[in-house]
Amino acid sequence: MTFKSLPLIGLALALSACGTVNRGLESVHQPVVQRTDYVIDLASSGDRLAPGERDRLDGWFRSIDLSYGDRVSIDDPSGGYGVRSDVDVLLNRRGMASLRGAPVTPGAVPPGSVRVVVSRATASVPGCPDWSRPSSPEFVGSTTSNYGCATNAALASMVADPTDLIQGREAGTALDTVVSSKAIRVYRDAAPTGTTGLKNETTKKGQ
Repeated sequence: MTFKSLPLIGLALALSACGTVNRGLESVHQPVVQRTDYVIDLASSGDRLAPGERDRLDGWFRSIDLSYGDRVSIDDPSGGYGVRSDVDVLLNRRGMASLRGAPVTPGAVPPGSVRVVVSRATASVPGCPDWSRPSSPEFVGSTTSNYGCATNAALASMVADPTDLIQGREAGTALDTVVSSKAIRVYRDAAPTGTTGLKNETTKKGQ
């Protein structure tokens, strides 16, 4: 070895220290779950929603595109069950139900009103893709900086309920045949492709 090669070795060591370091089998790029709360205050009459408020709530559900994975809760200072029953009528049409307990939201519920809170979670993998670290030379025993990005980004985009990435499901839920057969039912109920006929295509101009 000559002294002329020492600067090149030093440069290689310096380059190997750049970028994201990941020496373990677990990727440093993990899904991050964020929650957004949507709130609407509705007028109540006794222990039920006031006339017309259920229609307004239904329209609000459509405007925010309420769907599976969203968690709906009711902040009712009166603590009655009538309002929850009115809300559940709308949710049951979508295969959903309200949850017990509502998250803390800014501002107090106005007198004579109830608050419906829709909590929506999203999952993403910040920093991906990550090509900050060259694949070679490698002197610190690290995987590539992009290691795990594809797998975890796909998981974050496909999971139906992102909160499952935080705490999972209760033991009884996994054995619920309604939940486990939902995907199969959607597949079976879907109309077969081609039922409307095949589209005519041609490579000739003007036809």
